[in-house]
Amino acid sequence: MALGPRLDLRQTQSLVMTPQLQQAIKLLALSNLEIETFVADALESNPLLEIGEVRHEKGEDTGESQPSEHEATPDFDGESALDIAEYARTTDAAPGDSGDWAQTPGSGGAIDGLPDLENRSSDGPSLAEHLSDQIGALSYSPGEAIIANRIVHELDEAGYLHTSLRDLADDLGAPLVEVEDALELVQSLDPTGVGARSLQECLKLQAKEADRYDPCMARLIENLDLLASGDIARLRRLCEVDEEDFADMLAELRGYDPKPGCRYGGESEAAIVPDVLVSPSDGGGWQIRINEASLPRLVVNREYYVELEAGARDKASRAWLNEQLGEADWLIRALDQRQKTILKTASEIVTLQEGFFREGVSAMRPLTLREVAEKIEMHESTVSRVTSNKYLSCPRGTFEMKYFFSSGVAAAGGEGASSEAIKARIRSLCDAEDPKKVLSDQKLADLLNEEGFDLARRTVAKYREAIGIGSSAQRRREKKLRNI
Repeated sequence: MALGPRLDLRQTQSLVMTPQLQQAIKLLALSNLEIETFVADALESNPLLEIGEVRHEKGEDTGESQPSEHEATPDFDGESALDIAEYARTTDAAPGDSGDWAQTPGSGGAIDGLPDLENRSSDGPSLAEHLSDQIGALSYSPGEAIIANRIVHELDEAGYLHTSLRDLADDLGAPLVEVEDALELVQSLDPTGVGARSLQECLKLQAKEADRYDPCMARLIENLDLLASGDIARLRRLCEVDEEDFADMLAELRGYDPKPGCRYGGESEAAIVPDVLVSPSDGGGWQIRINEASLPRLVVNREYYVELEAGARDKASRAWLNEQLGEADWLIRALDQRQKTILKTASEIVTLQEGFFREGVSAMRPLTLREVAEKIEMHESTVSRVTSNKYLSCPRGTFEMKYFFSSGVAAAGGEGASSEAIKARIRSLCDAEDPKKVLSDQKLADLLNEEGFDLARRTVAKYREAIGIGSSAQRRREKKLRNI
């Protein structure tokens, strides 16, 4: 074998991703908001593109399923000692930032344990507007009104003040004592409790308004951590009251609102605009269509192209114009293909998860990206991109398309059960358990095994923790608090 330099000519095949192909793949993963931004940039940079009329494309019916009824969302009054304890436990860092007066482990406002993704908006005046309307009538001087209004606009949506008074004083160039007086004015406004700097101060203001802030109530409010941990006996000893008086104090505390500012409107939450709309069809199946309102339709202004072409007298101008035309045509095709791919994927999801749309989460089946990819003859990574940041709206609510993919567990006489269905069943068993006979993880596993689900105790514990349900000991303490 000769050693030395030489030239060889070889032929090989390889997949080269062009910039356009890379852009098309990127478009699949973009959300509605990102697509709108992308289209706006394209309209600005390409003179041949313009907004056209929306075409209404509809998907085909998928099977002979019956229309689903809306399920009611359970109401929670938020008036229990447990809720107060949970709120106190979850608001150590800053009041109003986390937790909810009406949230307890295993509770939620979603339907049948489903994520609540519906767009919600606020009606009526905002908290700042409501408070500002009162300041003019109650302030003693224009200066106090100015400081009070500044404090009002520093409040978070729950009505809490996180900015230090000294920082406000330095910013306004006002004496600290005047800022303190202005805060006192704000704390006297309706709703009672706004302007508080901690949960304890919020409850204290409400107790004073109700003329119930005696030394015993003060000690109760100052020791909410004991209520959160369930150390009732110690807390009652600190309050120096008997069981009857202690029960009355807890009942009084239940009526207080830890987030008084939330009664009033504020900035609307970011709207979740669904990409796919699913509704019952007259034939008993499902009508699936792209939400055309979420994405403008692009067209090429051919008349303007002809006008520009007539004025292009040099080679560079004609090359630029042809380049703009090619980019415009490609973008229109890419967006159209994106919509078709989303629709095709959504249609297959509805077909495979028909039980969910008819009966709810309890009828969900295990589903993987690979299974859908094989059905629609696309790559698994494509399905992953298509379902990322995309939402599906149906009579049961609005859900991220990723929600319909979940692992499964073995079930007797069937293909298995979705992990979401298992979680829903665990939630229903815990909600229905006898407060005096709280179910252990092993007992939950036994009950599920009797229903045909092959689950180990540690798997039940994992699912229980994933949906925010406490251990048997925690639930026993919580149910005890509810009965006080």
